[in-house]
Amino acid sequence: MWVIGILVVNSEGLIIKSTFDQQQSDLHASLLTQLSKKARDVIRELDPQNDINFLRLRSKKHEIMIAPDKDYTLIVVQDPYADKEKS
Repeated sequence: MWVIGILVVNSEGLIIKSTFDQQQSDLHASLLTQLSKKARDVIRELDPQNDINFLRLRSKKHEIMIAPDKDYTLIVVQDPYADKEKS
């Protein structure tokens, strides 16, 4: 696996640290923060005493991992197929 980028956002969705360029940082922060909040809403709708700890998505090209916390959210985007392509 190959890490493409890492992003840390605060609870308001503002970028604290990123390895992406500014345009990609803004796009990832906006969309993935929304996704994380939607996932949290779904979990709480199913069980009000529950909360989301970690969200992992895999597409044809990337794997996105989101670790939301009280004050910050860590987002990692990686290429899960990078090792296979090098072989």
